[in-house]
Amino acid sequence: MKIFLLGASGMIGSRILAEAAERGHEVIAGARNPDQIPEYPGVTAVKVDAHDAATFAAYAAEADLVIGAVSPRNGGDALAEATAYAKALIAAKPQRVIMVGGAGSLSLPDGTPVVDVLPPEYVAEARGMKAAWDLLAQSGLKWTVLAPSAQIAPGEFTGDYTIGGTTLLSDSKGNSHISAEDFADAVLNEAEMKTLVGKLATVGYTG
Repeated sequence: MKIFLLGASGMIGSRILAEAAERGHEVIAGARNPDQIPEYPGVTAVKVDAHDAATFAAYAAEADLVIGAVSPRNGGDALAEATAYAKALIAAKPQRVIMVGGAGSLSLPDGTPVVDVLPPEYVAEARGMKAAWDLLAQSGLKWTVLAPSAQIAPGEFTGDYTIGGTTLLSDSKGNSHISAEDFADAVLNEAEMKTLVGKLATVGYTG
């Protein structure tokens, strides 16, 4: 499979890139600073701005799948950043797209939106990612949004995680978390198996 990966140098994107390369996929790895992308067989690093629709379209046309692992947190206006990113992604008209979403798009088990209970400093980013998901859902594309648990950080691959729906997952101690390595594994599994097309789903530990 040929994949166009956006945000390939980030914490999540770099793990997705490593997993895709390990599985033997050909990857166009896009980032604002492509010199930060490690070298792997079958991987071509390219400079891409997350809002550059023309460049998006050119690389998307070469790929079977676009994976977007771009976060709006580095922008001044998270909502505007996420909306522009989603619009550029949609305008590229990829064959299929998997977008890394945010836990703020999910709900708690009692139905309360996660965004309603987030610390103020995370609300703008959460609303931005939710807006991006809404645009993608209305686009007519073959899309999937995979949201990590409340906490995602570099860790270890275990393979022992759960794919959930739109409700935030927690483990037996009440912690909502996932390693970036396990999340990347889930993204590549979806890339290959196509079981969640047209859905928002989450990934987390429940043991």
